[in-house]
Amino acid sequence: MKPETLNFFERVYEVAKKIPYGRVTSYGAIAVYLGAQRGARMVGYAMNNAHGKDVPAHRVVNRKGLLTGKHHFEGTNLMQQLLENEGVEVVENQIQNFDDVFWSPSEALH
Repeated sequence: MKPETLNFFERVYEVAKKIPYGRVTSYGAIAVYLGAQRGARMVGYAMNNAHGKDVPAHRVVNRKGLLTGKHHFEGTNLMQQLLENEGVEVVENQIQNFDDVFWSPSEALH
């Protein structure tokens, strides 16, 4: 990977580490905060590479609250289990009350 990609990934990880316990954000919300409005997919790539980096990747979902990254976690339901352990309700890979648990880095970290 190019050095600038790794720098972007590190910036993504720094934002993800600030997501509060029991809250979630989206790939796109992180991308917008970092000034990469169309960079949601790159944020997803960063989350896929976050294993072993002490990054709460389970708290990053798609813009509709779907656990689209769950297949990158060990086991079948680990992402859901981690979220539920934090009090986030998930039904059929969909976060319930998404608007209530959504955390916007642009608003919180302005």
